[in-house]
Amino acid sequence: MGMYINKGNNGFRMIRNSEYVDKSGLINVINRTLFTEWRFSCITRCRRFGKSMAAKMLAAYYDCTCDSRELFADLEIAKDPSFEKHLNKYRVIYLDMTDFITKFKDGSIVRHIDEELKKEVCNTYSEMTFEESYDLMDCLMRIAMATNDRFFFIIDEWDAICREFDPGTEAMESYLNWLRRLFKSVNAMDVFAGAYMTGILPVKKYKTQSAMNNFIEYSMVTPRNMARYFGFTKDEVKSLASKFGMDFDELVKWYDGYQIGGEQSMFNPNSVIQALYSDWCESYWGKTGAYDTVSTYICMNFDGLKDDIIYMLSGGRCKVNPTGFQNDMSIIRTKDDALTVLIHLGYLAYDRRTMECYVPNYEVAGELTHAVETTNWTPVIRALKQSEDLLNATLEGDEEAVAKGIEAAHDENTSILSYNNENSLACVLSIAYYAARNNYIVHRELASGKGFADIVMIPRKNVDSPALLVELKYNRDADAAIDQIHRKQYPAKLEEYEGNLLLVGVNYDKETKTHSCKIEKH
Repeated sequence: MGMYINKGNNGFRMIRNSEYVDKSGLINVINRTLFTEWRFSCITRCRRFGKSMAAKMLAAYYDCTCDSRELFADLEIAKDPSFEKHLNKYRVIYLDMTDFITKFKDGSIVRHIDEELKKEVCNTYSEMTFEESYDLMDCLMRIAMATNDRFFFIIDEWDAICREFDPGTEAMESYLNWLRRLFKSVNAMDVFAGAYMTGILPVKKYKTQSAMNNFIEYSMVTPRNMARYFGFTKDEVKSLASKFGMDFDELVKWYDGYQIGGEQSMFNPNSVIQALYSDWCESYWGKTGAYDTVSTYICMNFDGLKDDIIYMLSGGRCKVNPTGFQNDMSIIRTKDDALTVLIHLGYLAYDRRTMECYVPNYEVAGELTHAVETTNWTPVIRALKQSEDLLNATLEGDEEAVAKGIEAAHDENTSILSYNNENSLACVLSIAYYAARNNYIVHRELASGKGFADIVMIPRKNVDSPALLVELKYNRDADAAIDQIHRKQYPAKLEEYEGNLLLVGVNYDKETKTHSCKIEKH
């Protein structure tokens, strides 16, 4: 077993010895690409979404120097017709780029990578003679011609160098040229049965064209037919929750919310597993190492990025065009670029049907809020504190304090939406009550009785607080809002919720630009 070639199946064996959710169907997707023009795949997703686990699974399946049949016998792939055809049939080269960026900090890094791989490949084929001037690809081409062996090349964290070195540096240029040398060479099809690169960022673009356009890309924005392998599905998490005796609804609250391709409900797999093992839901997201980067992008505040972040933290969605991003964290030119980076990092989810991004779940919302609080956004930090005060005032029935709190939120967020508009007031209220999302499930325009309540906040499990039903009026009065709640029988729809209910009527007077509030226990 080598360091880079023929590593065997121990990596995947350790994964199988742990709690493993069957994602072996991914192998079938890759099998269908082998020995075709689509044999080179680049699968990118955010940290802690199982990238390295998938790479180790593929290494165990393809490596011809081990027998991995028993590791896959009870998995989905074993039932597939392609299982026997490709099981343990190829020489596997496995390269983890993070191993090198910790050792080499200058432009020589790619030369060291090529030399170390070449040395091990040549030792593996010690019966053959290689010229000293040969690079890695020279050696692989001669091996393929002499032995008819074919290689499967896995590069884990392929973009680690791209994140470590700036564009135009010696390291970056030599790295991209090295990748081209391997995979765009006229002999690449004769050498490689396939290749699998994984990382956070898709292949870097130059002048709108991919530097390696022969790779099929699967990303958080365009997952193609890989979507269900990017994270845990709702059914998978429901099964895990039952097995570990955990509250499924709590797992949903904390870790659900990603829409990836056609999969409408995807969970962060690492956080789910950590929660199951610790028997406790909390944020494991901040331990992923991307936190400083997120704060940097937020501080740029391109074209009102700050306002969009606030709006999304309150439950809103924002339009984003991810197509212009150059897949380079150091080249951020527009708000769309900044939002697209946050999508690739997993701090935002992306709905490709509407081309909108949003904060996916409670875990990420907490980390994003923390990122905001560490920036110099004093008004935002003040708004977050005011949101807590507003919620407390509402629960205490302090109508005057609630009216003033909503008025302050309306004044401070006029850049997000037009001021004199009932819908904008509803959006501002969602922002003003952001703090409620810690203990409440917040609904906009929830169908209730004979009409629609503007905002309904239902307490989460084990939260000893009343539900809140908020009705908004425009150029009327707060009493009219309360009357409408009774007239349309809004509370009847909420009888399934246990505990008390507070009816909150809010009115905005366009002429005086003042707000009034009426709170009634029900």
